[in-house]
Amino acid sequence: MSFIEKFGPVAGRILIALLFIPAGISKLGGFSGTVGYIASKGIPLPQVAAAGTIVVEIAVAAALLVGFKARYAALILGLFTLAAAVIFHNFWAVPAEQVMMQQINFFKNLAIVGGLLFVAAFGAGPLSLDSRGK
Repeated sequence: MSFIEKFGPVAGRILIALLFIPAGISKLGGFSGTVGYIASKGIPLPQVAAAGTIVVEIAVAAALLVGFKARYAALILGLFTLAAAVIFHNFWAVPAEQVMMQQINFFKNLAIVGGLLFVAAFGAGPLSLDSRGK
């Protein structure tokens, strides 16, 4: 097994988790602001959506980080990220001065979904809880 085959997947999981976990912790600390932002997009039950977002960003990303049920975690995070792209980075429906920023964020989210699909397809790699006993 090459160096990249052994350490690449864990490095990838760490880097992806670094996007989600701090964001979830930030939302936990600024819960009312998170609820307000979610409500501003017309999402029903914004408190529930905010709580669900925090769980996904912290707990599910932590599962991905350690490689526990990583395929499922990656699918959940991928669906979450795709939904966030469509709802919160809808560059086609914002004022002209916001288009570029929202378009960049939209396609960044799609790229993250692509990386998560790799984890869903190929698993967490050798340095993970999923690989114990293999």
